[in-house]
Amino acid sequence: MKPRMNYYQAAPDTVKALMALETQIQSTGLEKSLIELVKIRASQINGCAFCINMHTEDARKRGETEQRIYLLNAWRESPLYTDRERAALAWTESVTLISQTHAPDDVYEEVRAQFSDGETVNLTMLIGAINAWNRIAIAFRAVHPVKVKASVA
Repeated sequence: MKPRMNYYQAAPDTVKALMALETQIQSTGLEKSLIELVKIRASQINGCAFCINMHTEDARKRGETEQRIYLLNAWRESPLYTDRERAALAWTESVTLISQTHAPDDVYEEVRAQFSDGETVNLTMLIGAINAWNRIAIAFRAVHPVKVKASVA
């Protein structure tokens, strides 16, 4: 796949505005591990290889386990996620697929049982931001780094 353009260079002020939202979200008090799980899950749904690669690496750097990363797309079937993470992941899926789900009341009630008013807004902004990044990366064909392992003879 060949990148279409460098969107950072083409519209730096606009990209900086989205980066500012990212900085704000990081300072809201939402757990760093939760932020990365949400980013990975939304990126999986959207099929954004660039963002999946970036956020799985970020999650590992923050101490996330390989098992929880590998099982994230099947989080409902795994006991590895807390009730708070489950609520956030359900909300992530609902908001990411908003044209299909329309953010149903049962999922909203689930997230509200785990998150305060402010946290719910911050979580929703996080989901919106990663969806924006996914769309930008996919639209402009951002390519993740390729790491080649030496073959064992």
